[in-house]
Amino acid sequence: MTDKPYVPVQALHIQDKAISARQKTLLIGRHLGLASDHHYQASEASLSERSAKRQQLLEEQYQQNLETIYKISLSITPSDVTGSELDSDWTMQFLQLAKQISHSKMQELWARILASEVVKPGQFSIRSLQVLQQLTQREAIILERAKSLSGNLDNDPHLILLSGYRNTSGLRQYWRKPVNTGLPLSQFGLPYSAILTLQEAGILHKSEFETGLLAPKQVISWHNQQELLQLRPKYAKLVLTYYRFTPIGDELVQLIGSRHDSPYWQAMRALFARDFQWR
Repeated sequence: MTDKPYVPVQALHIQDKAISARQKTLLIGRHLGLASDHHYQASEASLSERSAKRQQLLEEQYQQNLETIYKISLSITPSDVTGSELDSDWTMQFLQLAKQISHSKMQELWARILASEVVKPGQFSIRSLQVLQQLTQREAIILERAKSLSGNLDNDPHLILLSGYRNTSGLRQYWRKPVNTGLPLSQFGLPYSAILTLQEAGILHKSEFETGLLAPKQVISWHNQQELLQLRPKYAKLVLTYYRFTPIGDELVQLIGSRHDSPYWQAMRALFARDFQWR
């Protein structure tokens, strides 16, 4: 005798974009133990049996996720580098979080973390893993985009996202036409809503930062792995504005390969040309 309610699940493929929203909703029933197979008839199962089936399916999915991440990690871990023993508490936390990652692109990120920790433990904190586990694929794409627009100022090892500059001299501003000195990040795939998303995720600090007043003719290096730009203020009272990655953000961007965005750097040159000299 079964306990109601029971909703039959049809044999559909969730990857099929042509099926209706209702049919896709029915597919969720597979994860609830409502789909029959050769050894299990959902229509004849009790509520507790369906619950047990759901738990079985969930644990199998968790195991599959972990094995996939492990295999990817094994394929990218160097054999010519001495490995280190992982902290047991870190490993347990990693497995608990990683088992819920089923998207292939996200699994690749988790595999890189495991491979990196075996080579050099301590690169990724538990807190960073918790933040990463909460990221959706869309948010990961935003992070990747932010990384492509980021760089370093002078010898500061922390990545920043340059947002523009500001002239703090009221008199000079009064005598010239108003000019926009903010970089149009939205034109390069990073609108303000994306900035807010990274801030809410704890990847970017929630405040926009400023450098100190730049000395006239002071040479400032702005660089990433592909390009080095040097700029020099034409006069005093100028400051650069930027968004800064949090310690968690610094850890997570290590997972993302560098990709140079030439149009962005060209726009930066054009914007800064009014008040800075390029070298």
